[in-house]
Amino acid sequence: MQIEVAYSPAPGQVDRVTLDLPAGAQLGQALAASGLLERHGLEPAAVHAGIWGRPQSPDAPLQEGDRVEIYRPLAVDPKEARRQRSRQGRSSGVLPRKRPAAAEGR
Repeated sequence: MQIEVAYSPAPGQVDRVTLDLPAGAQLGQALAASGLLERHGLEPAAVHAGIWGRPQSPDAPLQEGDRVEIYRPLAVDPKEARRQRSRQGRSSGVLPRKRPAAAEGR
């Protein structure tokens, strides 16, 4: 079966490998076969990965056409990033954009 393994080492960069694996292959086997862990210096025990955007364990079974994704750790908590953007907007005099009011008569 054919699957794709993808890793984004930095924003705007994607390293992808297409593999032909035997039926019944698992996510961990795809990670090992891809060579991406070694290429990017990732520790196999510390890697978080998933299938089509859903985190999975290494023993998760794969299906034809699956996309295995290796996830980077978050640099900043998303809530904290929003707080920082909001503070920057207030200090620069630029207010955050508001949602448009609903059209009347709807």
